[in-house]
Amino acid sequence: MKVLYFAWLRTKIGCAEEEIDLPDTVKTVEDVLDYLRIKGDAYAEALGEDKVIRVALNQDYAQLDTPVQNTDEFAIFPPVTGG
Repeated sequence: MKVLYFAWLRTKIGCAEEEIDLPDTVKTVEDVLDYLRIKGDAYAEALGEDKVIRVALNQDYAQLDTPVQNTDEFAIFPPVTGG
C-alpha cells in the first residue's frame, strides 16, 4: 500500500510517503491507522486517537470502516479549512 502524509503529519512522521505491506489482519481504514500507530512514537503522536485527521482511499474520502487492499493509495491529512 502506498501511504501519503500531508501538512503537519508529514513533518511529524518525517516522510511524505512510504510503501507498506499490510498484514492479513488489516482489513479497514481504521485497521491501517492502528497498524501505523505501532510503527513508532512519531506515528503514534501524529495519528493519535484524539487527533482530527482525514483519510482518502484512492483519492476518495474514506470512513473508518471502509475496506482496504494492499494495492490502494492511502492518504492521510488534516481537515481542510476554508475562509
